[in-house]
Amino acid sequence: MAPDPVTDQPPSHSRASPPCIGILAGGGPLPAQVARSITAAGGSVFIIGFEGFADPAVIAPWPHRFIRLAAAGDILATLRQHGCRELVLIGPVRRPSFATLRPDAVGARILARVGRALFSGDDGLLGAIVRVLGEEGFVVRGAHEYLHASVGRRGVMGRIHPDRVAVSDIARGRRVVHALGALDIGQGCVVQDGLVLGVEAIEGTDEMLERVGRYRQDGRPGGVLVKMVKPGQERRADLPTIGPETVRRVVRAGLRGIAFEAGATLMTDPEGCIAQADEAGIFLVGISADGIVESHP
Repeated sequence: MAPDPVTDQPPSHSRASPPCIGILAGGGPLPAQVARSITAAGGSVFIIGFEGFADPAVIAPWPHRFIRLAAAGDILATLRQHGCRELVLIGPVRRPSFATLRPDAVGARILARVGRALFSGDDGLLGAIVRVLGEEGFVVRGAHEYLHASVGRRGVMGRIHPDRVAVSDIARGRRVVHALGALDIGQGCVVQDGLVLGVEAIEGTDEMLERVGRYRQDGRPGGVLVKMVKPGQERRADLPTIGPETVRRVVRAGLRGIAFEAGATLMTDPEGCIAQADEAGIFLVGISADGIVESHP
């Protein structure tokens, strides 16, 4: 008997259906931007929102489910159930303490495979997670592969240009961040007229900016926030990110500008960042990995 084309063969539309891309979502607006970009290109997504981190309103328009960060068995089973073989990790997740993780059985096995990276810096841990996901049969993509318009470009963005003092501070900040990154500590620092006011560690950029506002030196040029990737960083997770809130905090701290690594920094709202920077009279500049930027008289 000839095979029944209805029951024995997959429907033709299933062969043409685009693969579903899984989004592992932390906080902020970027998970929605990735989902929007993928679906606008004709793809489909399923979002795993990490409980306590992902914003329900942000991921609500797409198929999704909230799961605990350490419930790895549930996460992997859900991704496979929805046919997700390619994954994007996007959005900040504050690292929990080991005592509060409460991993499920699969999560415990994965933590054992991650090993010492669990107690290293963020990049060491994320790199280990990317490796384990690959061993589980998934392909991890970088968010920047889908957010071309949100990747900060090189040069001055906006009306305000850094002067020679600011360029000198940017160069010093680049050296500081490079040293921090080599130790897998942080991606940012603030420098004012050669003086390092603060460096970013586990607290993140926002809290660092709250702190440095108290230490800004009167009578000196305002200072610069410098954000760059770590040397050899796993770029498929945790790229430096800035947004309008970053600009607001820089202004509140009394700083004069932001320098970020061009081509390796995500901007949650490029036009909003530029508009706010111009209104506040601060500069926003993308620099090369070697820190080179032209000054303005």
